[in-house]
Amino acid sequence: MVNDEMIRESLKGILDPELGLNIVDLGLIYDIEIQDGDVQVAFTLTAMGCPIGPMIGEQIQETVMALPEVKTVSAELVFNPPWDPSRMSDEIREELGF
Repeated sequence: MVNDEMIRESLKGILDPELGLNIVDLGLIYDIEIQDGDVQVAFTLTAMGCPIGPMIGEQIQETVMALPEVKTVSAELVFNPPWDPSRMSDEIREELGF
């Protein structure tokens, strides 16, 4: 059965086109809810108004739909709370010099 860890691992294949780093380690995935094969993913961007939001949302939907037992996927772009560098993994913060 699909779980949060499987979804996060699959989402690591999606890269932020500006930074070339995956959206999970950048801290852009805020929440994942799974209920009877229906998956909802709340995500954000590093900056409000960034034009890649729809593209990232589509990639999230395609990536998660490819997992076994997933029936539907909803990717919701949110800006609350605002993203900041503290959401990044330790490795990425170190790599970027934060």
